[in-house]
Amino acid sequence: MSLLDVEIVPVSNEPAYRSVVRRIETKIMSGEWAVGDRVPAETTLAQDLGVHRSTIREAIRVLEQNGLVRRHDGGKLLFVTAPREADISSKITAAIVLQEVTFFELWESMRCIEPALVEGAASRISEDTLDALQENVEKTRVAYADKKSLVQLDIEFHQLIATASGNRALQLCRQPISQLFYPAFLNVFSRLNAGERLVFAHEKILQALRSRDAAVAREWMDKHVVDFRRGYELASLDIDAPVGWPGKIDAA
Repeated sequence: MSLLDVEIVPVSNEPAYRSVVRRIETKIMSGEWAVGDRVPAETTLAQDLGVHRSTIREAIRVLEQNGLVRRHDGGKLLFVTAPREADISSKITAAIVLQEVTFFELWESMRCIEPALVEGAASRISEDTLDALQENVEKTRVAYADKKSLVQLDIEFHQLIATASGNRALQLCRQPISQLFYPAFLNVFSRLNAGERLVFAHEKILQALRSRDAAVAREWMDKHVVDFRRGYELASLDIDAPVGWPGKIDAA
């Protein structure tokens, strides 16, 4: 029996290369082709699947775009790979924007994710990360006048906690949402003096993390996310409007 001893039968008018993509994806997702395995040569795949090499090349192009196969260091050989976080995030971010997901929906999602991440971090966070959070809070305290720095420091604070949680599933869910959610802080900070409230919440969260108190850390993170919604509305921003592409900042 050949490596891929399955006849490719097009579905209605579906291009043949999509059938090839689906078959190879099944091999990878089932574990039959493990991460790190070399992908068979184009000629071998074409022979086994009964299609032209041009069809194989098009299928490989799609699989590369999806992050399931990759060439090492620009070489010709293809290997099975796990999609990188950036590959996943960019596609989901585009889907959120193009499907006109509202900022309220984004906020609801972050209210679920951020408290869960900080709860996990409370039992797993390292002393080095606690020190990094402390440094972040101190920098934030003196950055009230620099709104862009304030936003970057806030993004860093939450990213440190997400990483400290050790929960990769939640991190993968969070990444594309946070890319759209946190840049909106600049709109809020440009219209309100919210720096002191930001630092106060971060200090309370950090204190709970140092005490390894998961319940209190979760409670303060929830308050923090809820407080952001209040700030968003006080800044006269429409929380029910579709979210914009990252980098699009409303005029203050």
